[in-house]
Amino acid sequence: MIKLYQYLKDEKKEYTLSKQLLRSGTSVGAMIRESEQAESNADFIHKLAIAQKEANETEYWIELLFQSEYLDKQQYESVFCDITEIRKLLTSIIKTSKQNKTN
Repeated sequence: MIKLYQYLKDEKKEYTLSKQLLRSGTSVGAMIRESEQAESNADFIHKLAIAQKEANETEYWIELLFQSEYLDKQQYESVFCDITEIRKLLTSIIKTSKQNKTN
């Protein structure tokens, strides 16, 4: 996300959408890191749920950047695939954690 932000800012001179992408994209990793020190299973799930929401927002900004022609198809597909996979992994971890909580 940081390199994509730098590219958009420096090469494409796009400042608004790229800043939103940077914020939501880096927030995903920050919340995952926070979840490693969760105080309880509920806290762990909550932190990952926030990361999941940030990943979903990041997908939105990537789509918007592509539709606005700041990203070409290859760039879009590469980064969109990555964030979608992260979002799916978070969904799976949250679901499993909730099941383990009730078992």
